[in-house]
Amino acid sequence: MTETLPVAVVQYEPVRSEGGVEQEHEHARHTSFRRGSLPGGIQENVAEHVRLIEDADAHGSRLVLFPELSLTGYRLDQLAAADSWLTTDDSRLSPIREICRRTGITAVVGAPFREVDGTKRLASLVLHPDGSTETAFKTHLHGQERELFVPGNGAGLIEVDGWRIALALCFDAAVPAHAATAADAGADVYCVSALYTRNEEHRLALHLGARAMDYRMFTLLANLGGSTTLGESCGLSGVWSPDGLPLASASGTRTEVVTCLLQRGVVRRYRTIRGVSTPGNP
Repeated sequence: MTETLPVAVVQYEPVRSEGGVEQEHEHARHTSFRRGSLPGGIQENVAEHVRLIEDADAHGSRLVLFPELSLTGYRLDQLAAADSWLTTDDSRLSPIREICRRTGITAVVGAPFREVDGTKRLASLVLHPDGSTETAFKTHLHGQERELFVPGNGAGLIEVDGWRIALALCFDAAVPAHAATAADAGADVYCVSALYTRNEEHRLALHLGARAMDYRMFTLLANLGGSTTLGESCGLSGVWSPDGLPLASASGTRTEVVTCLLQRGVVRRYRTIRGVSTPGNP
């Protein structure tokens, strides 16, 4: 169990396809397309994830958090294609597995996921340095997501260097009970992979700050960047302290790596003040 945990949140704008402007215009005539939102394939985005994990490694990070659906972009209209879905042993993830093995980093990436029995999930895939994979599924689906995915059952819990990490996806963070359950399970950090769009800045700050302050955890947000079918990203990926105040934040709305050093003593101090006691955190 370490006293500090260097982390990185990646605000990520998915790679665009190579179709060019004419393809974009053609696509726009048939969908609710917004300029710049058409993503490239999973392999192109995997390559960018590897590059960004290398960037995070240069800052000493041990945990790297990517946004919701980071490997495909938030393009639910494209999920009819079978190859849009990933599985636990998907060979397309091999480059990310290798960079995690080489650097010792645990990476949390976002993807549409198909379980062995065919169940479809909106997922965070956790790739560990030892080659193992864990999954966490979005619990609080909304809109078209309800037609495509089966909901999960609360925050996924993983461990990195003895720190307990809870995983949430987007609207999960809007439901206090989701974070409360994670805190009750002993989480030190609440990681949110999301898409918050322009004019949701205040909502974003309230969600991340309140979850941190109410449950005395660090909160991390990796927000999808650039243009999406739901609107322009508002950026603001970052890290919040257990007192609810921001520690680090992205400066714009495009791809950016934000790093921060979490200190266990801060969690202990605020939980002592509030009289909060969780497993491993007396």
